[in-house]
Amino acid sequence: MINKPQRVLAVFEGKKIRRFWDTTHEKWFFSVVDVVAALTASVDPAAYWRKLKERLKKEGANETVTKCHGLKMLASDGKMRLTDTADTETMLRLMQSIPSPNAEPFKQWLAWAGMNTRDYKSFKSLKKENLRDNMSNLELVLNMLAETATTEISQKRQPKDFQENQKVAREGGGIAGSARRQIEAKTGKRVVSSKNHLVTRRTNVLKGGGNDG
Repeated sequence: MINKPQRVLAVFEGKKIRRFWDTTHEKWFFSVVDVVAALTASVDPAAYWRKLKERLKKEGANETVTKCHGLKMLASDGKMRLTDTADTETMLRLMQSIPSPNAEPFKQWLAWAGMNTRDYKSFKSLKKENLRDNMSNLELVLNMLAETATTEISQKRQPKDFQENQKVAREGGGIAGSARRQIEAKTGKRVVSSKNHLVTRRTNVLKGGGNDG
């Protein structure tokens, strides 16, 4: 199912959430236990999740549980250990069974992360093609800058609700936007392009121009 996942830590209101990017299905998958820890005051998120799984199965929500895939991720002891993960859609369904004052801002956080991917693919007229393969080096770097800046600001500010999280996200994106505008001013060309970068690279190679990076 998973093709060389790219594991990345994300932060929501000071809580670290392990996740990875499935390059085959172009989806983020999140550690269920980490999300439970971010949403609840449970002293044992793993036990909380085990009990929730049992309850969901008894209530007939087997499909939601079976969509949680066990993958090895870096544990607190520094070892790679198997843990349940879920994509955005499945995680939103699970959250309906997790009472938490952080539920709404977390839902918005998940939706924001997913929307970036959809918007980019639409902009580049991509359907099943891999999004990251079709981004230029600058697009990739600026995307990472926006995400990293948002994470760092969030860790410093510790936003408490959706409005505060939204403001942090805008500021993180603004930093990348400022960098983009400066680059465009210096180079005289747009950084974010609807151009399919993978096709461009292949065309350059066929023309003998090599990889344009």
